[in-house]
Amino acid sequence: MPRVSIILPTYRRPGFLHSAISSVLNQTFEDFELIVVDDASGDNTGEIVGSFGDRRIRYVCLESNRGEAGARNAGLMKLDPRAEFVAFLDDDDEWLPDKLRKQVEFMESASSDIGCVYTGFYIVDAHTKRVIGKRLPSKRGDLYGELLVKNEVGTPSTVLLRRECIDRVGLFDEGISYGVDHDLWIRISKYFKFDFIEEALVRYHIHEKRLSNDPYIVSKGFDDMLSKYGISLLDLDRDYYGSRYLAMGVLFCLMGDMKRGIRCLLRALILNPYNVRTYFYLALSFGGVNLFKKIRKLIEIRKLRS
Repeated sequence: MPRVSIILPTYRRPGFLHSAISSVLNQTFEDFELIVVDDASGDNTGEIVGSFGDRRIRYVCLESNRGEAGARNAGLMKLDPRAEFVAFLDDDDEWLPDKLRKQVEFMESASSDIGCVYTGFYIVDAHTKRVIGKRLPSKRGDLYGELLVKNEVGTPSTVLLRRECIDRVGLFDEGISYGVDHDLWIRISKYFKFDFIEEALVRYHIHEKRLSNDPYIVSKGFDDMLSKYGISLLDLDRDYYGSRYLAMGVLFCLMGDMKRGIRCLLRALILNPYNVRTYFYLALSFGGVNLFKKIRKLIEIRKLRS
């Protein structure tokens, strides 16, 4: 019986998928099952999974695309009923070899009210493979109040859950367009405490096709969360969400959607009225998309030269 069930949803990322699966099979902790959920990719995903020839891998191919939450839920519905723990890995991330071992050992000695242990992660440029940053965890204990205003846990690739967490709170919410992991952490935090291992044990790849780079999906996801939990904009972590709304506003304007861009920039201003860049881009947005793109390009050129 596998002690850990790992859910790896994937959609049209064959270039990343092989590395993600390899990082699981290279774990020093070997008592696991890996459930790869193909979200109706329609490519060679099945061949890549089959090429490993490892009996611990189970391949689930969905008939239609269900999105991030739906694919993870399909995997959760296939869990071995005897598994003690559940882990997640995004198809464009990788685990370091000791990730599972350290988390399982941690949970074996932790009190039963600890439902989740998460780790830090390296931020990696997917094109150059260079590490460009690192994020280490800092929040433990009862995180319900803090998770309502900011995702302190981060990417699901860092998380190991007790099976009881899923049994207690249920599946991912398929009605949320972005931040479904954040929503699950909030629901879990009502009943369980969180803890962490203060090491970076995941490689989190930055590239243009991540969902977090699509301002339409992200902004709707933020609105979904505010509505679901009855949170006021001013209740949010102002620095964090101020910078997120600023980035989304700039992206919307560069895409020519000035109405949504201005809306996000105004939210950024409300959250953090001390950020001079927000005032600059908000003023620039009223000059139209062509001027916005021209000035933004000049700024990028200046950055490269400095």
